Amino acid sequence: MRITNFRLLILWLAFGTGICIRPGMTAAAQVGGGTGSADAALMRLADSYFDNYYFPNNPSTATAAGVHRYDGQLEDFTRAAVDRQTRALHEYERRFEAIAAQGLSDRVRGDRELLLANIHSTLLTLETIRSWEKNPDTYSSGITASAFTLMERNFAPVSERLRVLIARERQMPAALAAARANLNNPPEILTQIAIEQLPGDISFFRTDLPSAFTGADPVLESEFQRVNAQVVAALQSYQEWLSHELLPRAHGEFRLGAQVFREKLRYDEMVDTPLDKLLAIGIADLRRNQAEFARVAKQLEPNKSAREVLSELAADYPAPDRLLDEFRSTFTSLIAFIDQRQIIGIPSTVRPIVRETPPFMRATTFASMDTPGPYEKVANEAYFNVTLPEPSWSKERTAGFMAQFSYPVISNVAVHEAYPGHYIQFLWMQHLDDRVRKLLGANSNAEGWAHYCEQMLLDEGYGEFRAGANDPREVLRMRLGQLQDALLRDGRYIVALKLHTQQMSLPEAIDFFVKEGYQSREVGEVETKRGTGDPTYLYYTLGKLQIMKLRSDLEAREGQGFRLKDFHDAFMQQGFPPIKIVRRALLHNDSPTL
Repeated sequence: MRITNFRLLILWLAFGTGICIRPGMTAAAQVGGGTGSADAALMRLADSYFDNYYFPNNPSTATAAGVHRYDGQLEDFTRAAVDRQTRALHEYERRFEAIAAQGLSDRVRGDRELLLANIHSTLLTLETIRSWEKNPDTYSSGITASAFTLMERNFAPVSERLRVLIARERQMPAALAAARANLNNPPEILTQIAIEQLPGDISFFRTDLPSAFTGADPVLESEFQRVNAQVVAALQSYQEWLSHELLPRAHGEFRLGAQVFREKLRYDEMVDTPLDKLLAIGIADLRRNQAEFARVAKQLEPNKSAREVLSELAADYPAPDRLLDEFRSTFTSLIAFIDQRQIIGIPSTVRPIVRETPPFMRATTFASMDTPGPYEKVANEAYFNVTLPEPSWSKERTAGFMAQFSYPVISNVAVHEAYPGHYIQFLWMQHLDDRVRKLLGANSNAEGWAHYCEQMLLDEGYGEFRAGANDPREVLRMRLGQLQDALLRDGRYIVALKLHTQQMSLPEAIDFFVKEGYQSREVGEVETKRGTGDPTYLYYTLGKLQIMKLRSDLEAREGQGFRLKDFHDAFMQQGFPPIKIVRRALLHNDSPTL
């Protein structure tokens, strides 16, 4: 459901935005009007867009969504394919705009907005941002993710999955050849990130992928070994080419610039607030969280500075080999608290599987939720990925990395990724009947919801519930863990705006995460790298603030009749569109979201 770093790999591969599909129902079938109604016409066109354009052009995304008729295909990475997709998108743009919004029901009018925003965002990526021309990792991590979708879940017998994997792998050397033809003066930082990721990509094909398909038909295994070796060789050659030929001439600009940044926010998140106002909002939230951190730290340790308390918290983490178990043990208390305090409905008792992050995803993520696509009928497991330090790291590097997983932060991450964050939102998505709302959404909703939950759950008393009445210090420590993560997201918010509008250099961004965001330098480096390729990762704080304002406005309108669970359940019933659409549905107006 949400866009995790694994999902981002699929998005890069698709040159566009993410889609999840609900099985067994077309969009047109969900409209109550007759076949001649404006609503039905819009939904028939939506079905055409998804069925005739999106999945045929993005077979790896189809596999991730559980649509398996494209499993033997790989995206066409050639420039000619980019041009064909661009022409098709402009045609769909024209056809959707020809259906007047005024003749649609409120719900379907929102669906039209989502569809057009998706098309506009994809066109912006193809025509203006041009990641296919500027980001070498689009290709190497893209084909790795494509293979991973066939390995990750046992949606079919091992020999059947190996057969389509072989077919997909046969097309991968050509994809890397297209990269060499397409890449034109990419940014140095994006080229470096691709080079850093490639050892993990190569290791995945050399080790992880073969071990996942043992026991298949011997003839297929023999063919796989031959084809897979060709992919490994192509990746090694690509790595050499990036390092020795492309990197020395990689002098392009990774920054979007103010105008493109505004357009991306408008299309992806439906936010058109002026950038200077957005920056002021983010700085104000940063200062509030810094002040609250200082206040709580003083309560915890009256004779120490906030920085000293932060250092003590960062040093208090489990042994790396105990980290996964620590996350598993947190789920039980979270579920019990949510049920007892009536926070939100939990549609299923099935829990996500906690596992180590796959190797090729570890360079740019600490923790993520990977949920199955709604079309997946067989392998429905959801995975909670946690990145562990490498055994070869020095003691100092491991300590800096594990500061991200101090005990107070662990419960906060579990709230964000699982209960009541991403995993519960995924569970609600399975029960929606609006196909478009299940297909399209916004990071400011999905990530904003998860980030909102971190503060909301402690505000509702989870710290006292977890620690018990006799351990007030642990309650304070949990609040500091939540605030440290809030400061991390504030750092992303401000760095995204400044980094991509020429107001901040890469070293300044790293320093900002350390000094203002209260993060370790290792975390600051990873976060800054992420910001170069995920330019609008301000959506965590952006979405949280919009949700908090929506909740406040509803409370003011409903007074004593306001119920937190009712609000959260109603929020979930909208899917995960931009908050502007949720706000219109719950408040019945178009008042400002910020």
